[in-house]
Amino acid sequence: MMANLFSIFDPSATLSLPMNWMAIFVGLFILPWTFWVSSNRSGKLLGLVTSQLHMEFKTLVGTASSQGHTLIFISLFLFILFNNLMGLAPYVFTASSHLAMTLALAFPLWLSFMLYGWFNHTLHMLAHLVPLGTPGVLMPFMVLIETISNVIRPGTLAVRLAANMIAGHLLLVLLGNQGPSMTFSLLSVLLVTQILLLTLESAVAVIQSYVFAVLATLYSSEVV
Repeated sequence: MMANLFSIFDPSATLSLPMNWMAIFVGLFILPWTFWVSSNRSGKLLGLVTSQLHMEFKTLVGTASSQGHTLIFISLFLFILFNNLMGLAPYVFTASSHLAMTLALAFPLWLSFMLYGWFNHTLHMLAHLVPLGTPGVLMPFMVLIETISNVIRPGTLAVRLAANMIAGHLLLVLLGNQGPSMTFSLLSVLLVTQILLLTLESAVAVIQSYVFAVLATLYSSEVV
């Protein structure tokens, strides 16, 4: 039972291993070709979404930021969103439920922010280790606490996304496995419950993509 339950997170359970991991790039082909060649996307839904995200991320990064500064975070949001939503489809591998993928997204971003900040704004980064108004006796402890909280950031980003994806999928599979042993009347209740859970998981997929992108944007704003 447990092996079947967690087999939904096995990259080789549905197709060959390379093909499943390549599924993370399907979102690139879902976008219409005009998105890549047309400079006027303001009238399209995706263009409206990206414009709204740009305004929000611009506020987090700084008012002097251009669209190029927020492009990486908008792309990150769309990339995670496509993978989260595709994982809700039957027999589609959910790459965002694996720490291998979420860490591959979080760790390089965090490392690049840290290297940029420490090499270009060393005093600013040192000031972040001691909050304003901290008593002198507590300063060594605050430096230690702030350093630890800084180091675990990529791990918390990765685990948050993967854990939320795993939890929802496990719940859907657990309820779905009860279908063969239920009567017809209970099956109708199960069907309604599954639809509601699928709707909830769709919302979670969007929210977790947004949270990941917003936190990455906040981390980048601390190094400038």
